[in-house]
Amino acid sequence: MPEYNLQGRNVIVTGAGRGLGRAMTEALTEASANVVAAAHIDDDFPELTAACANHPGNIHCVTADIRMSEDCDRIIAESLDTFGAVHGLVNNAGLTFTYIWPDGHKRPEWRATGEMPKFYEASDEVIQNVMDANFVGGDKLARRVAPLMIEQSWGRIINVTTMYRTMTKQGSSPYGPSKAALECATEIWSKDLAGTGVTVNILNPGAGAITPGMSDEMKERDKALDSPVLIEADLMKAPVVWLMSDATNDISGKRYDAKPWDPAKPAAGEAERIGAEAGVLLYSMPDY
Repeated sequence: MPEYNLQGRNVIVTGAGRGLGRAMTEALTEASANVVAAAHIDDDFPELTAACANHPGNIHCVTADIRMSEDCDRIIAESLDTFGAVHGLVNNAGLTFTYIWPDGHKRPEWRATGEMPKFYEASDEVIQNVMDANFVGGDKLARRVAPLMIEQSWGRIINVTTMYRTMTKQGSSPYGPSKAALECATEIWSKDLAGTGVTVNILNPGAGAITPGMSDEMKERDKALDSPVLIEADLMKAPVVWLMSDATNDISGKRYDAKPWDPAKPAAGEAERIGAEAGVLLYSMPDY
Protein backbone atom coordinates (compact mmCIF):
# COMPACT_ATOMS: atom_id res chain seq x y z
CA MET A 1 0.00 0.00 0.00
CA PRO A 2 1.41 3.44 -0.93
CA GLU A 3 2.59 5.64 1.93
CA TYR A 4 0.47 8.57 0.70
CA ASN A 5 -3.09 8.67 -0.61
CA LEU A 6 -3.58 10.89 -3.68
CA GLN A 7 -7.32 10.44 -4.05
CA GLY A 8 -8.88 13.38 -5.88
CA ARG A 9 -5.61 14.44 -7.50
CA ASN A 10 -5.47 14.58 -11.29
CA VAL A 11 -2.00 14.33 -12.82
CA ILE A 12 -0.57 14.56 -16.35
CA VAL A 13 2.43 12.30 -17.03
CA THR A 14 4.25 12.69 -20.35
CA GLY A 15 6.25 9.88 -21.88
CA ALA A 16 3.95 7.62 -19.87
CA GLY A 17 3.94 4.59 -22.13
CA ARG A 18 7.17 2.97 -21.04
CA GLY A 19 10.22 3.19 -18.81
CA LEU A 20 10.22 5.90 -16.14
CA GLY A 21 6.88 7.34 -17.28
CA ARG A 22 5.12 4.01 -17.03
CA ALA A 23 6.54 3.31 -13.57
CA MET A 24 5.40 6.71 -12.30
CA THR A 25 1.95 6.31 -13.87
CA GLU A 26 1.53 2.93 -12.19
CA ALA A 27 2.61 4.38 -8.83
CA LEU A 28 0.31 7.40 -9.04
CA THR A 29 -2.79 5.37 -9.97
CA GLU A 30 -1.93 2.86 -7.23
CA ALA A 31 -1.92 5.81 -4.80
CA SER A 32 -5.46 6.68 -6.05
CA ALA A 33 -4.52 9.59 -8.34
CA ASN A 34 -6.19 9.94 -11.73
CA VAL A 35 -3.58 10.09 -14.50
CA VAL A 36 -3.68 11.45 -18.03
CA ALA A 37 -0.98 9.34 -19.65
CA ALA A 38 0.43 11.14 -22.67
CA ALA A 39 2.84 9.60 -25.17
CA HIS A 40 3.94 10.14 -28.76
CA ILE A 41 3.59 6.44 -29.62
CA ASP A 42 0.46 4.67 -28.43
CA ASP A 43 1.68 1.08 -28.90
CA ASP A 44 2.31 0.74 -25.17
CA PHE A 45 -1.08 2.01 -24.00
CA PRO A 46 -2.88 -1.36 -23.85
CA GLU A 47 -0.18 -2.84 -21.62
CA LEU A 48 -0.04 0.29 -19.46
CA THR A 49 -3.83 0.35 -19.06
CA ALA A 50 -3.85 -3.33 -18.10
CA ALA A 51 -1.11 -2.75 -15.49
CA CYS A 52 -3.21 0.01 -13.87
CA ALA A 53 -6.59 -1.73 -14.26
CA ASN A 54 -6.90 -2.82 -10.63
CA HIS A 55 -5.60 0.41 -9.13
CA PRO A 56 -8.01 2.79 -7.37
CA GLY A 57 -6.93 5.71 -9.58
CA ASN A 58 -8.20 6.06 -13.14
CA ILE A 59 -6.10 6.37 -16.29
CA HIS A 60 -6.85 8.21 -19.53
CA CYS A 61 -4.40 7.76 -22.42
CA VAL A 62 -3.68 10.54 -24.92
CA THR A 63 -1.58 10.15 -28.04
CA ALA A 64 0.29 13.44 -28.35
CA ASP A 65 3.58 14.97 -29.43
CA ILE A 66 4.53 17.64 -26.88
CA ARG A 67 6.71 19.34 -29.48
CA MET A 68 3.46 20.50 -31.08
CA SER A 69 1.58 23.36 -29.41
CA GLU A 70 -1.80 22.04 -30.53
CA ASP A 71 -1.06 18.68 -28.91
CA CYS A 72 -0.16 20.39 -25.63
CA ASP A 73 -3.48 22.24 -25.79
CA ARG A 74 -5.26 18.94 -26.39
CA ILE A 75 -3.57 17.24 -23.42
CA ILE A 76 -4.85 20.02 -21.13
CA ALA A 77 -8.32 19.99 -22.70
CA GLU A 78 -8.71 16.23 -22.35
CA SER A 79 -7.46 16.39 -18.76
CA LEU A 80 -10.13 18.94 -17.88
CA ASP A 81 -12.85 17.16 -19.83
CA THR A 82 -12.04 13.78 -18.29
CA PHE A 83 -11.17 14.61 -14.69
CA GLY A 84 -12.29 18.22 -14.21
CA ALA A 85 -9.01 19.71 -13.03
CA VAL A 86 -5.22 19.47 -13.28
CA HIS A 87 -3.33 19.16 -10.01
CA GLY A 88 -0.02 17.75 -11.19
CA LEU A 89 2.31 17.63 -14.18
CA VAL A 90 5.23 15.25 -14.58
CA ASN A 91 7.47 16.44 -17.42
CA ASN A 92 9.08 13.12 -18.24
CA ALA A 93 8.89 12.81 -22.05
CA GLY A 94 12.13 13.23 -23.93
CA LEU A 95 14.50 12.05 -26.62
CA THR A 96 17.68 10.34 -25.45
CA PHE A 97 20.92 8.99 -26.86
CA THR A 98 19.11 6.16 -28.67
CA TYR A 99 17.45 8.84 -30.80
CA ILE A 100 20.48 11.09 -31.22
CA TRP A 101 22.93 8.28 -32.02
CA PRO A 102 20.67 5.25 -32.72
CA ASP A 103 23.50 3.06 -33.97
CA GLY A 104 26.31 4.68 -31.99
CA HIS A 105 27.37 1.67 -29.94
CA LYS A 106 27.45 -0.46 -33.12
CA ARG A 107 29.71 1.76 -35.21
CA PRO A 108 33.17 0.13 -35.42
CA GLU A 109 35.04 3.43 -35.35
CA TRP A 110 33.27 4.47 -32.13
CA ARG A 111 33.65 1.08 -30.46
CA ALA A 112 37.36 1.04 -31.24
CA THR A 113 38.05 4.33 -29.45
CA GLY A 114 35.33 4.20 -26.81
CA GLU A 115 34.35 7.74 -27.77
CA MET A 116 30.87 8.94 -28.59
CA PRO A 117 30.16 11.09 -31.69
CA LYS A 118 31.06 14.77 -31.72
CA PHE A 119 28.44 17.51 -31.35
CA TYR A 120 29.03 18.71 -34.90
CA GLU A 121 28.01 15.32 -36.33
CA ALA A 122 24.36 15.79 -35.30
CA SER A 123 21.91 17.17 -37.84
CA ASP A 124 19.85 20.35 -37.47
CA GLU A 125 16.71 18.22 -37.30
CA VAL A 126 18.06 16.13 -34.41
CA ILE A 127 19.12 19.22 -32.44
CA GLN A 128 15.73 20.86 -32.87
CA ASN A 129 13.75 17.73 -32.02
CA VAL A 130 15.74 17.02 -28.85
CA MET A 131 15.46 20.59 -27.58
CA ASP A 132 11.75 20.69 -28.39
CA ALA A 133 10.99 17.35 -26.72
CA ASN A 134 13.24 17.70 -23.68
CA PHE A 135 12.71 21.35 -22.81
CA VAL A 136 10.34 23.34 -25.03
CA GLY A 137 7.52 20.79 -24.77
CA GLY A 138 7.75 20.66 -20.99
CA ASP A 139 7.84 24.45 -20.89
CA LYS A 140 4.70 24.62 -23.03
CA LEU A 141 2.80 22.31 -20.71
CA ALA A 142 4.03 24.03 -17.56
CA ARG A 143 2.93 27.44 -18.90
CA ARG A 144 -0.52 26.01 -19.64
CA VAL A 145 -1.09 24.29 -16.29
CA ALA A 146 0.44 26.94 -14.01
CA PRO A 147 -2.51 29.40 -14.24
CA LEU A 148 -4.95 26.55 -13.51
CA MET A 149 -2.94 25.49 -10.49
CA ILE A 150 -2.56 29.05 -9.21
CA GLU A 151 -6.33 29.54 -9.44
CA GLN A 152 -6.95 26.48 -7.25
CA SER A 153 -4.03 27.38 -4.92
CA TRP A 154 -2.48 23.92 -5.25
CA GLY A 155 -0.31 22.22 -7.81
CA ARG A 156 2.74 20.10 -8.46
CA ILE A 157 5.18 20.34 -11.38
CA ILE A 158 7.85 17.65 -11.43
CA ASN A 159 10.62 17.81 -14.03
CA VAL A 160 12.75 14.80 -14.91
CA THR A 161 16.28 15.93 -15.76
CA THR A 162 19.58 14.05 -15.30
CA MET A 163 22.87 14.10 -13.43
CA TYR A 164 25.32 16.88 -14.26
CA ARG A 165 28.00 14.40 -15.25
CA THR A 166 25.55 12.99 -17.81
CA MET A 167 24.69 16.46 -19.09
CA THR A 168 28.34 17.25 -19.76
CA LYS A 169 29.92 13.95 -20.78
CA GLN A 170 31.45 13.65 -24.24
CA GLY A 171 28.84 12.82 -26.87
CA SER A 172 25.88 14.07 -24.82
CA SER A 173 25.02 17.08 -26.98
CA PRO A 174 22.22 18.07 -27.47
CA TYR A 175 20.73 15.80 -24.76
CA GLY A 176 22.76 17.35 -21.94
CA PRO A 177 22.06 20.98 -22.84
CA SER A 178 18.33 20.26 -23.18
CA LYS A 179 18.22 18.76 -19.69
CA ALA A 180 20.33 21.61 -18.30
CA ALA A 181 17.71 24.03 -19.65
CA LEU A 182 14.95 22.16 -17.80
CA GLU A 183 17.09 22.13 -14.65
CA CYS A 184 17.55 25.90 -14.84
CA ALA A 185 13.86 26.41 -15.57
CA THR A 186 12.93 24.46 -12.44
CA GLU A 187 14.76 26.96 -10.27
CA ILE A 188 13.18 29.92 -12.06
CA TRP A 189 9.65 28.49 -12.06
CA SER A 190 9.82 27.69 -8.34
CA LYS A 191 10.68 31.34 -7.65
CA ASP A 192 7.91 32.63 -9.94
CA LEU A 193 5.37 30.37 -8.19
CA ALA A 194 6.47 31.05 -4.62
CA GLY A 195 3.49 31.67 -2.34
CA THR A 196 0.92 30.35 -4.84
CA GLY A 197 0.56 26.83 -3.46
CA VAL A 198 2.23 25.44 -6.59
CA THR A 199 5.58 23.69 -6.19
CA VAL A 200 8.22 22.81 -8.79
CA ASN A 201 10.80 20.09 -8.14
CA ILE A 202 13.12 17.73 -9.98
CA LEU A 203 13.03 13.94 -9.80
CA ASN A 204 15.94 12.13 -11.47
CA PRO A 205 16.76 8.46 -11.81
CA GLY A 206 20.18 9.34 -10.41
CA ALA A 207 21.66 6.94 -12.96
CA GLY A 208 20.76 5.45 -16.31
CA ALA A 209 17.41 3.64 -16.26
CA ILE A 210 16.71 0.20 -17.70
CA THR A 211 14.09 0.80 -20.35
CA PRO A 212 12.41 -1.16 -23.16
CA GLY A 213 14.61 -1.33 -26.25
CA MET A 214 17.85 -1.37 -24.29
CA SER A 215 20.09 -4.14 -25.59
CA ASP A 216 20.77 -7.24 -23.48
CA GLU A 217 24.46 -6.62 -24.16
CA MET A 218 24.28 -3.23 -22.47
CA LYS A 219 22.39 -4.65 -19.47
CA GLU A 220 24.85 -7.50 -18.99
CA ARG A 221 27.83 -5.18 -19.37
CA ASP A 222 26.39 -2.96 -16.64
CA LYS A 223 25.79 -5.89 -14.27
CA ALA A 224 29.44 -6.87 -14.60
CA LEU A 225 30.62 -3.50 -13.29
CA ASP A 226 31.76 -3.14 -9.68
CA SER A 227 29.28 -0.29 -9.36
CA PRO A 228 26.41 -0.77 -11.86
CA VAL A 229 25.08 2.49 -13.27
CA LEU A 230 21.66 1.33 -14.50
CA ILE A 231 18.60 1.26 -12.25
CA GLU A 232 15.11 -0.20 -12.51
CA ALA A 233 12.46 2.37 -13.38
CA ASP A 234 10.38 1.24 -10.37
CA LEU A 235 12.71 3.22 -8.10
CA MET A 236 10.89 6.35 -9.31
CA LYS A 237 7.62 5.18 -7.74
CA ALA A 238 8.03 6.11 -4.07
CA PRO A 239 9.52 9.58 -4.62
CA VAL A 240 6.98 10.64 -7.28
CA VAL A 241 4.06 9.76 -4.99
CA TRP A 242 5.67 11.70 -2.14
CA LEU A 243 6.33 14.74 -4.34
CA MET A 244 2.71 14.71 -5.53
CA SER A 245 1.31 14.57 -1.98
CA ASP A 246 0.32 17.18 0.58
CA ALA A 247 3.49 16.30 2.51
CA THR A 248 5.44 18.53 0.10
CA ASN A 249 3.29 21.66 0.37
CA ASP A 250 6.30 23.67 1.56
CA ILE A 251 8.95 22.03 -0.62
CA SER A 252 9.88 23.65 -3.94
CA GLY A 253 12.99 24.24 -5.99
CA LYS A 254 14.60 20.94 -4.97
CA ARG A 255 16.09 17.97 -6.82
CA TYR A 256 15.87 14.33 -5.78
CA ASP A 257 17.55 11.20 -7.14
CA ALA A 258 15.80 7.84 -7.16
CA LYS A 259 18.88 5.59 -7.15
CA PRO A 260 19.74 6.02 -3.45
CA TRP A 261 16.06 6.26 -2.36
CA ASP A 262 14.98 3.33 -0.18
CA PRO A 263 11.23 2.79 -0.76
CA ALA A 264 11.03 0.66 2.40
CA LYS A 265 11.81 3.71 4.56
CA PRO A 266 9.58 6.74 5.25
CA ALA A 267 9.70 9.09 2.27
CA ALA A 268 10.18 12.25 4.31
CA GLY A 269 13.39 10.90 5.81
CA GLU A 270 14.73 9.74 2.45
CA ALA A 271 13.92 13.11 0.92
CA GLU A 272 15.74 14.93 3.71
CA ARG A 273 18.78 12.71 3.19
CA ILE A 274 18.87 12.92 -0.59
CA GLY A 275 17.45 16.31 -1.57
CA ALA A 276 19.53 19.19 -2.92
CA GLU A 277 18.72 22.62 -4.27
CA ALA A 278 17.70 22.70 -7.94
CA GLY A 279 20.36 24.29 -10.07
CA VAL A 280 23.16 22.88 -7.93
CA LEU A 281 24.72 20.80 -10.69
CA LEU A 282 27.03 18.26 -9.10
CA TYR A 283 30.08 16.85 -10.86
CA SER A 284 29.77 13.52 -9.03
CA MET A 285 27.21 11.52 -7.13
CA PRO A 286 26.53 12.94 -3.65
CA ASP A 287 27.77 10.96 -0.67
CA TYR A 288 24.33 9.88 0.57
